Amino acid sequence: MDRRLLSMVHAYGDHTRVAATARALSRSGEHGALWLAAGLAGAAVDRERRGAWLRATVLTATAHLVSMGVKRIVRRPRPTHVRPLVRTAGRHSFPSSHATSAAAAAVSFGALGAPVAVPLAAAMCLSRLVVGVHYPSDVAAGAALGAATAGLGARWIGVRHG
Repeated sequence: MDRRLLSMVHAYGDHTRVAATARALSRSGEHGALWLAAGLAGAAVDRERRGAWLRATVLTATAHLVSMGVKRIVRRPRPTHVRPLVRTAGRHSFPSSHATSAAAAAVSFGALGAPVAVPLAAAMCLSRLVVGVHYPSDVAAGAALGAATAGLGARWIGVRHG
């Protein structure tokens, strides 16, 4: 089922604009760069909650690092039945570190009032299937890991809901 779902979504990469968007998202999400930059930008702009933004950024980076550790343990190879549209930094697939950092940012930055983080994170996750470098289960596990990491650290971020 994982292979079939990946093949179905990857087929959208045949469309030039879809492929270009997926490649751009994949590049910007490498090593969590997009999310780290967004968190630092939030800290620079929102001076009243600078500490909360920095803690949310640390949670996002931590989630990414945890996913890299899990990859080294699981060592699942990347899909070979589809032609990848991007190069990857590593050869292991499970979990998707892009999905992990995206979900962590969606949860932690979303708590700080950045609603754009959620749809952007969803697009980032989907892009990993379009470019053909992850199985859907890799992306789902990565998203769950990122959301759980950010959820566990939510109190540390220090957002007050009122």
